[in-house]
Amino acid sequence: MSDNNLRAINTADSPVAGGAHPETTANAGPPLAVRLRQLLELVAAIVLPVAVGAALAPFRSNISPATAALGLAVAVSLIAALSTRLGGVVAAVAAALSFDFFFTKPYGSLSISSAQEIETAVLMLVGGLIVGQLSARNRTNKELVVQTSDDFARIQVIAELMASGAGAFEVVAAVGDELTGLLGLRSCRFERTFPDGPSPTIERNGDVSWGRFWWGFRTLGMPGKEVTLVVEHQRRRLGRYVLTAVPGSPVTREQLVAAVTLADQAGAALGLEAAATVTSGH
Repeated sequence: MSDNNLRAINTADSPVAGGAHPETTANAGPPLAVRLRQLLELVAAIVLPVAVGAALAPFRSNISPATAALGLAVAVSLIAALSTRLGGVVAAVAAALSFDFFFTKPYGSLSISSAQEIETAVLMLVGGLIVGQLSARNRTNKELVVQTSDDFARIQVIAELMASGAGAFEVVAAVGDELTGLLGLRSCRFERTFPDGPSPTIERNGDVSWGRFWWGFRTLGMPGKEVTLVVEHQRRRLGRYVLTAVPGSPVTREQLVAAVTLADQAGAALGLEAAATVTSGH
């Protein structure tokens, strides 16, 4: 590797991903927007079953309780398909209470005088909870498939860049760009040096360690401190990416494993170029 490339790669002050990355901007969007969307979903989970019950109430003398229960179940299914698991649970409870309020005697109260209507209300609640859980699981599986496909596309981009004969510095910079988009980072830079003390580190299995402790990224998201992603080749540490994430930004194990794979690609590029330089020197 040339001296110019070595100096460029060792420069810790210049971010690998220069300027504003489009995906970073999206992921770094204000958490308030996310919380507002979640709040609106919960409001919809309460309002829609109540609205359906109120709309059907004037016709309760002409329709059976089972038909009303079916209409409310459809509302629960819609909310469960579009909202979170919590939204499905809230919608199921709201539907059961709406059925009780609008379609069981005495009307307009939450008391039930008929054992059969109690059974119908309970079955609606249980059915709504099951539908909500199944919808949430199905949505999670779909999101995982999409995320996995996106992760593979990022790895493929770097593989094609390496196959085209790009230099190590170009590969290191491209991997930094992909890491920024993958994890929604504020900044990402490559350094040859490692911190003296413990720092958050992405392990090869996708866990995040911090000294002797494990960081609960599933619930806490990414740490606010600079995170180390080791770059190595043939078990030899060549440097690290220093990742600065939005504190608490959500991340999955699959994304972290993909980040490790990207770092390995950068390590392979650095290792191969160093080996080529040694060979040419003989």
